[in-house]
Amino acid sequence: MKSRTAYRLLAAVAILGLLTLVALPFLSLENGGQGRVVGTDGDFLDQHWAFPLAPQGAPPHDFSFNEASLDARSCAQCHASQFEDWKTSRHSQTMNAGIRWQFHVFSQAESNKCMDCHSPLAEQKALVARELGWPNAPAAAPPDHIPSGLHHQGLTCAACHVRGHQRFGPEHRLGLSGDEPGLPHGGFHPRPAFSDSRFCAACHQFPEDGPKLNGKLRQDTYNEWLRSRFAEQGVSCQNCHMPDRRHLWRGITDPDTVRSAMAIDLHGAPGSGDVMELTLRIANVGAGHHFPAYMVPRIDVYLELLDPDSNVRARVIHHVIQWRASVDLTQEEFDTRLPAGESVSLDGRIRMPNEPGWSLGLRLEVAPKEHYERMYQDMMRQADRMDPMTLDLLRIAIFEARQSRYRAVQERLSLDEPVSLTLRYTPMVSLSKD
Repeated sequence: MKSRTAYRLLAAVAILGLLTLVALPFLSLENGGQGRVVGTDGDFLDQHWAFPLAPQGAPPHDFSFNEASLDARSCAQCHASQFEDWKTSRHSQTMNAGIRWQFHVFSQAESNKCMDCHSPLAEQKALVARELGWPNAPAAAPPDHIPSGLHHQGLTCAACHVRGHQRFGPEHRLGLSGDEPGLPHGGFHPRPAFSDSRFCAACHQFPEDGPKLNGKLRQDTYNEWLRSRFAEQGVSCQNCHMPDRRHLWRGITDPDTVRSAMAIDLHGAPGSGDVMELTLRIANVGAGHHFPAYMVPRIDVYLELLDPDSNVRARVIHHVIQWRASVDLTQEEFDTRLPAGESVSLDGRIRMPNEPGWSLGLRLEVAPKEHYERMYQDMMRQADRMDPMTLDLLRIAIFEARQSRYRAVQERLSLDEPVSLTLRYTPMVSLSKD
């Protein structure tokens, strides 16, 4: 059936996890399954991100309400700055309309693949199962430590930091071991893995046998980083996306982050007669992976000739930076992304105007969800097959995708002066020169 195939292909782009699970009871481990996780950090990561995640179980009897709760707002009582950053991050939006509408047309197993990374806690999956009336949804309402809206919190605090009601995190800056008496929620377990790029790879890297397009893994970000100078110099994902341990996770939707990845040079040189030869170079100097990382975003680069009234009189250069695929993900149309440290040089020419006041306009337009825009719109052709709630969510998803567009760069250079432009933005981190 064509519609089912299209939906499954959409899920293949949207999901970050690859393993199937079913909804689980809200409680199954006795007293939170207490006991330290042991082994190397590799062993720790294998256990920490062993999908499907096990239920947390009943909280210890001596925990206060906030200590026991899986609600991000309870974490905010002590970790206010982290919570405020997280609220503005993409991690807090991983269960937006763009993913939720699909659950109305997917099977439970297909939906749980998406939730492995979008909403990975077993308790979150159980709440989704109740909301959608899946056959094995828990019959009882969740206990107090599981808020009714936990599944809408997306990649919430507990998804990374709580297992069996134990708290895990990076090594403490003041050197606390986590075993000191009197600490909240029974102390914590510091692990260096939280500062390791492998921690992020659990959701930002497909396995070698994962879905591919034209022989390339659809999500290969960790491997791209491994091949970059960033990995050579020990600059992890967290260094850029969690500066000073802030829970920001800025990326393609953030103009400053996008600009920090680029170095731009534009130079003009006299050609024959009244012609000016132009060279525009764009380099990926600040992203430790392909720019952009996935097939979803699109960046349009325009260099245009402007008359004295700022009207566009000629498009000198138009270049698209994107891994573009057909909406059904069966065909790669092109891949012009910039690997870490690489650049593209674009050439153009103009005939110099005779009167003053003319200029060149350089702009970069970013569509962070361009692939989804096309795919969601394609789904609208099947609107008559959708129930009203599914259709409403799809319409919201289209609106949100379009609203995410922005202009990252806009510069104007007078042709009354020599054409030379060098743009260097504040990098997330500085690499040593060798």
